[in-house]
Amino acid sequence: MGNGIAHTFAQFGYQVNLIDINMEALQKALKTIEKNLDRQVQKGALTETDKENTLQKISIFTDIKEGVVSADLIVEAATEQLELKLKIFREVDAFAPPSAIIASNTSSISITQIAAATNRGAQVIGMHFMNPVPVMQLVEVIRGYATSDETTDAIMELSKRLSKTPVEVNDYPGFVANRILMPMINEAIFTLHEGVAGVTEIDTVMKLGMAHPMGPLQLADFIGLDVCLAILKVLHEGFGNPKYAPCPLLVNMVMAGKKGIKSGEGFYNYTDGPKAAKVAAKFLKP
Repeated sequence: MGNGIAHTFAQFGYQVNLIDINMEALQKALKTIEKNLDRQVQKGALTETDKENTLQKISIFTDIKEGVVSADLIVEAATEQLELKLKIFREVDAFAPPSAIIASNTSSISITQIAAATNRGAQVIGMHFMNPVPVMQLVEVIRGYATSDETTDAIMELSKRLSKTPVEVNDYPGFVANRILMPMINEAIFTLHEGVAGVTEIDTVMKLGMAHPMGPLQLADFIGLDVCLAILKVLHEGFGNPKYAPCPLLVNMVMAGKKGIKSGEGFYNYTDGPKAAKVAAKFLKP
């Protein structure tokens, strides 16, 4: 997600500092961004000059202080782990200018809880992009308990300048997108787990019957099964409602390292690439 967010801001003329603790990850990120820009050029959405200008606006840093010391906005896009996000927000709060807004791309974790780790709760907000960021139009803008009107208005307006459609929501577990999406994905996994239908059958029903562009099981692979599990745990713990309890099959797959596209296998096998996905051998009928 961080790659896509950096790509989008730079494409729309903003100077971007891309920060990661690992230089190898940063170099890989730049290659990914360049590859995605090449795809936009091939489709005629950008010119070669646009591509070069975008890449020139991205600088990379392995030191948080150096990366945020002159920033107007910091968008955190770390993995969906509360303690990691709290650690990052404490560090960013210590080094960023007092006027800077700190946003989180979290897909489920409480903005209010994250903001409490800083001394600028009024300037902390959720800015939940959809993946892939350069393509998807929606941005969920999540107001924490202390988020000010000024911060919300600024992020709503900024999202529009990025050619996105911002939707303001309040801070409850899963917000809107994942509070609705994850139970659907979880139910699809239960449907497979209980033997009601196979992987392709479940996905075909949802694609053809409900006009979904991608079936819920393949979508889960694209999101990352570990991410789906983390979000369901937030929903389950946040609401205390058993209907959000993750399916045992999902739990076992994540424990086994089957996380979807990122690991090469989830409900589908991606050995030959995402476009040539085949149902994983475990789920093939005998």
